[in-house]
Amino acid sequence: MTISDDRGWTGLSTPFDPQGSSFFETLRRMAPDAVPPVMATGSIPPELQAQLVEGTTVLAVVAHGGVVMAGDRRATAGNQISRGDMRKVFPADDSSAIAVSGAAGPAMELAKVFATELEHYEKVEGEPLSLEGRSTKLAGMVRAHLPMAMQGLVVVPLFAGVDRRTGEGRIFEYDPAGGRYVATEQAATGSGSLAARATLKRLADPDGDVETAVGTAVEALYDAAEEDSATGGPDLIRRIYPIVAVIDGGGYRELDSDEVATHVDTVVASRQR
Repeated sequence: MTISDDRGWTGLSTPFDPQGSSFFETLRRMAPDAVPPVMATGSIPPELQAQLVEGTTVLAVVAHGGVVMAGDRRATAGNQISRGDMRKVFPADDSSAIAVSGAAGPAMELAKVFATELEHYEKVEGEPLSLEGRSTKLAGMVRAHLPMAMQGLVVVPLFAGVDRRTGEGRIFEYDPAGGRYVATEQAATGSGSLAARATLKRLADPDGDVETAVGTAVEALYDAAEEDSATGGPDLIRRIYPIVAVIDGGGYRELDSDEVATHVDTVVASRQR
């Protein structure tokens, strides 16, 4: 069945319409004014670039039967600390998550639209998109953002989840052009990713349990904060800790502050010896 508006636009697609499972395409065709236009060609002026808020380090670690994603809470604007409580890890659906780094506004919008796309697909098709399909969908969205990235508004996500067929955790990395890469054990992106990767390569154990992977993720973020000024360490006074999410057979869940604090305290105690 189709529904037409007063402009003659067909609102609901036919069952075999290849565009029918995309919320963004449906919105673009139904209400083009609601879709932000592509910015004019040219780079962002330096004075504006210094005011852009950017998120920094996010990472993911594979564990036995699941995967852990984590992100620090600092956002920067030039050489200023803009926020100390930014969220960079979001649920994509009940068995996957997306973590974002780069220009904060577009990054958070990407995470929200991606989750909406997956929900829309499931409602239209009657079943969820496969993990591989979700990762490919995100690659297309990042690729569509390339004109903005060329102007300095770069967004680089991580995507991870549990494959419903195998029950194993998987991680997907991306580049600003929408390139998609499968990570076997761990991944990190953002300004502190080099330091975080060094710790992850040393400690990540895909056969270890989820609790061990959480500790590894927290320690990697701690090391990144020590090496990179744009990555925020745990704020012990205000009790602002990294966002840590676990995706396993039970679905997506975030650790509360007390759980994360336990791991932070362990890392801090080990550095005081």
